[in-house]
Amino acid sequence: MAGGRGVRAAAPGAELKQYRPIRGERMLLRAVRPFLAHPRVGPVVVVLPREDAVSPPSWLTEVAPGRLVFAAGGETRQESVASGLAALPPGPSIVLVHDAARPFADRALLDRVIGVAELGAVGVPALPLAETLKETDAAGLVIRTVPRERLVAVQTPQSFPRSTLETAHQRGRAEPPATDDAALCERLGTAVRVVAGSPRNLKVTTSEDFALAEALAALDGTS
Repeated sequence: MAGGRGVRAAAPGAELKQYRPIRGERMLLRAVRPFLAHPRVGPVVVVLPREDAVSPPSWLTEVAPGRLVFAAGGETRQESVASGLAALPPGPSIVLVHDAARPFADRALLDRVIGVAELGAVGVPALPLAETLKETDAAGLVIRTVPRERLVAVQTPQSFPRSTLETAHQRGRAEPPATDDAALCERLGTAVRVVAGSPRNLKVTTSEDFALAEALAALDGTS
């Protein structure tokens, strides 16, 4: 999923967030590579802004000729995922949905979510929350402290039986938007199972996150 505009990380006139380099390699390429390298993954659909989907940049098309399929993003993330799902070639029975803003997913993480989808459920990587959570009112006054013991912070890639995800998106057109694809499947009553996420699976949202991503890439020794 790379169809967004990345406004929270973008300076006026700057290139899109997903195209910005992290230690010399564009973030989108870093996000795609673990999937291209995984022995169980077949075609990879990259959802780009509409103008780029028509004519994808050469640095992307040349990374894995014949493996990448391109689709145009929509007005919302949900529409963009539906576009990517429609572009997926026949054959695969399991679908992984990942965000270009998470450039440090690894094979072990992919293995964990694939294993859940193989059992017919939805797999969602997540981390336990460490911070104290408080609910506030519109004036910023604390209403209550929220118990955190059973709360988790969700990541991507999320895994799905293909038929389940297709049904969830078909029905989702007539329902309020969901913040992730697992939520659409929850509405169907599909089992959603949490697996261990990765602290390194950072979501790059702000300019400060890019500094963290640079540090992670430096620890990996990547350029």
